[in-house]
Amino acid sequence: VQLVESGGDWAEPGGSLTLDCVVSGLTFGAAFMTWVRQAPGKDLEWVSSISNAGTIINYADSVKGRFTISRDNAKSTVYLQMNSLRPEDTAVYYCARGGKITWKDFRSWGQGTQVTVSS
Repeated sequence: VQLVESGGDWAEPGGSLTLDCVVSGLTFGAAFMTWVRQAPGKDLEWVSSISNAGTIINYADSVKGRFTISRDNAKSTVYLQMNSLRPEDTAVYYCARGGKITWKDFRSWGQGTQVTVSS
């Protein structure tokens, strides 16, 4: 399984970024997908998950109302639209195979993309 994230960048507080993750090596349309992040010196933090058909979506309280997860099964791609960014959103963002509970069990994520939020 290969997961390749991109879209990370620097943004000012209040700004927006969109991350995407292209997945290969699995039946993408059958897979739940998750975004997690890791801030400097901290553990991996679950951010959001989406079911295989996109009908079940969950967000961490810290990003609810600001981030939107979506997917395009025809392109084997999962997205994370991030609005109203805050300095505390600064982290390396990873997409991972699995849902809110199972992503840790699969231990399958990409190389990550850096998001930095500062003024």
